[in-house]
Amino acid sequence: MNFNSNLLKELVSVYGPASNEHLVRSYITEKIKDHVDDIEIDALGNLVAHKKGNGRKVMISAHMDQIGLMVIDIDEKGFIRFTNVGGISPLVSLSQQVVFENGTIGVIYSEPIDDPSKLKLENMYIDIGAFSKEEAEKSVSIGDICIYKSEFSENENVIFTRYLDDRVGCYIAIEAIKSISNPINDLYFVFSVQEEVGLRGAKTAAYKISPEVGIALDVTSNGDTPKAKRFAVSLNEGAAIKVKDNSIIAHPKIKQLLVDLAKKNKIPYQMEVLEFGGTDSGAIHLTREGVPSGVISIPTRYVHSTVEMASKNDIVNCTKLLIRFLESNFDL
Repeated sequence: MNFNSNLLKELVSVYGPASNEHLVRSYITEKIKDHVDDIEIDALGNLVAHKKGNGRKVMISAHMDQIGLMVIDIDEKGFIRFTNVGGISPLVSLSQQVVFENGTIGVIYSEPIDDPSKLKLENMYIDIGAFSKEEAEKSVSIGDICIYKSEFSENENVIFTRYLDDRVGCYIAIEAIKSISNPINDLYFVFSVQEEVGLRGAKTAAYKISPEVGIALDVTSNGDTPKAKRFAVSLNEGAAIKVKDNSIIAHPKIKQLLVDLAKKNKIPYQMEVLEFGGTDSGAIHLTREGVPSGVISIPTRYVHSTVEMASKNDIVNCTKLLIRFLESNFDL
């Protein structure tokens, strides 16, 4: 299986912050429409693609949305105050470029502050180069959302770009959809909305689908950079099979099946015990009477920054593991 740089480059380049995912939803629809039996956009905006099979009903979820910054005020000189949409770090955001849906570019900066460690979003503003409130309002309105602006880069080993979280999960789902021609199981691929603000899309999609098995695709952190917090996940060491995060303790049978499949198919893997965060599986496994669920995680450095990094080998191995999982006969 080859790594498709062009697909991932295009995915991370599409505007789609939480609550405003329509452009990336349209992009993904075009990529998968010829490879699924039907496509639905539900009331909340989730893209649900169905590949029909006679086995277990499986929901595969990767979220489309990105973190971003929402305009809350524009002052008389045209400077824009904002709030966060998802997990935004003031320190990471300082002096970074942002882009609005209409193409307006800005830079994030802050009021003078003596101690950078005390920097808060309320001390920061976006400068779009306007010299009055009236001029700024020609380009930006209250409630508009901007996202980080940075370029896609790669070498033989890694890709580094904005918004691998979670466009890389969407990439893996798309590649699996294209690879599985005659599914054993009844597969519902969900490209979910509003994960970054509380797993909202996955919650409603899982309620409607009522799956028998759930699997989420999302990034995880790393413990392999200098003086990183102790965490047994590294780049280029294989797909990460989740044991636990703050939203779920993975179902033991799903976790073990993923391990067994990785061993059987000689897919490099590592076990993930994450002490923070969560994924769509956190919403899926609590749906209705409960859904046995797990997560295939992509080890990623610098999550929620303007330049996230992942190993090409890890991405390919996560894709292989997902395909093997979906082609399994589940004994739960």
